[in-house]
Amino acid sequence: MAKTPSGKNTSGRGQRDLKVSVKTARGRKLSSTRWLQRQLNDPYVKRAQAEGYRGRAAFKIMELDDKFRFLVPGARVVDLGCAPGGWCQVAVKRVNALGEKAGKKVGTVLGIDLQEVEPIAGAEIHQLDFMSDDADEMVKGWLGGKADVVMSDMAAASSGHKQTDHLRIIALCETAAYFAFDVLEPGGTFVAKVLAGGAEGDLQKLLKQKFEKVANIKPPSSRSDSSEKFVVATGFRG
Repeated sequence: MAKTPSGKNTSGRGQRDLKVSVKTARGRKLSSTRWLQRQLNDPYVKRAQAEGYRGRAAFKIMELDDKFRFLVPGARVVDLGCAPGGWCQVAVKRVNALGEKAGKKVGTVLGIDLQEVEPIAGAEIHQLDFMSDDADEMVKGWLGGKADVVMSDMAAASSGHKQTDHLRIIALCETAAYFAFDVLEPGGTFVAKVLAGGAEGDLQKLLKQKFEKVANIKPPSSRSDSSEKFVVATGFRG
């Protein structure tokens, strides 16, 4: 019996799958039409809209946290490249940033991005380049100390060349990792998106030197035709 991402059955009396078709408009590339059609028929996109998340990526961090349990009540979280804000939304709920879970510690969620991001209840958002020289000190100042989690769903702008894009995102991930080394508490967690492509060896070696455990995982909500995966490094050695 088929199920949606929310676990509800899609078969049964009075129910049927409705697939949206998109016609190629004048001036629109075929690839754009395909992307739009995929978006309109993506169950995670529909679920994000229904549940008030800013994008389907919210379910990726949910699934990663369900497995590794790093977004715990009371945790201090830094979300690098946080736009449009879906990961922050999930973190706010899970670390109890709004204090809605009675008797649980209240956490902190700090979002950082180059572009302006619309406010998110329970999160503190700053427009900042995390690569700037004083960014780590600014973040620790805003947090009032070090972070328990540094996470990144960042991706470099696509060049259209698969290997070039792979190298760019690995370099971005390595830069995020060095930032995490500066702001994480001992025992902390680093989560970042990478693209499979053969250049991950140095990144893995670096993370294994700094963390007790390093895992690579493709969450169920990642599209099957995407080369993205996520590295989850836990137990920062400090």
